[in-house]
Amino acid sequence: MFSRLTRPGALALCAVPIVALFVVVGVAPLPYAVAQPGMTANVLGANQGRQIITITGDTPTRETTGQLRMTTIEATGPSTDVDFGDVVAGWFRTDRAVLPREAVYPSGKSDKEIRQHNVHDMVQSQDSATRAALGYLGKNPRNVDVTLHLSDVGGPSAGLLFALGIVDKLDGDGTGGDLTGGRVIAGTGTITGDGEVGAVGGVALKTQAAGRDGATVFLVPKAECSDAKSELPKGMRLIPVTTLKGAVSALKALGKQDEKVPAC
Repeated sequence: MFSRLTRPGALALCAVPIVALFVVVGVAPLPYAVAQPGMTANVLGANQGRQIITITGDTPTRETTGQLRMTTIEATGPSTDVDFGDVVAGWFRTDRAVLPREAVYPSGKSDKEIRQHNVHDMVQSQDSATRAALGYLGKNPRNVDVTLHLSDVGGPSAGLLFALGIVDKLDGDGTGGDLTGGRVIAGTGTITGDGEVGAVGGVALKTQAAGRDGATVFLVPKAECSDAKSELPKGMRLIPVTTLKGAVSALKALGKQDEKVPAC
């Protein structure tokens, strides 16, 4: 026999499993990763005591001023547990992003396999950046040896900045000046050997990393303009790009204070 509960009593009894559910959710690992602004690196300079871009062979190089900063995000590892509290905190902070783990790491892969995958993507990105830059400049790859070195960074998203760095070291703005115009310029974007720039993800966090490290201009794949504007640091200028040629043209126009510089 069951006794009849008053409404307050029934609500109190129902609240017990609900509270228990939140307790369980609060401590249980969830299939998410939490990302934040990561390190940036000036591809025209050195990283851990070694030049990021080294060019030798039958071609002169030039001294550069200004900076071209590739940007990164940092995310909780593929084996790191993210709980309900981490997710809620990420939702309410502009310098955090909560992402499905599969959007950050290939599913079904071990930590070692993921590291190998990221290294492979970085190497492929460097090769594509070199082909794109030398192709843009009309230089024979057999006469120019380009070495790219950047420690502790994986993935393909530095491709555009690598290519721009090679162009700046070999040709600058084409008239003897720097492609950067002496500015601190940051950006992100994959690149193909033909110079096509692709989307990367995490751009709202990357603009914050760029602003933190002194950049006033950010090159963003055109398809990601709206994401880049969502948390854009005050005073930062966004330039959308779809190709290496377009990015170089935009930076040259910026150096001349030309009003035709593309904008998001």
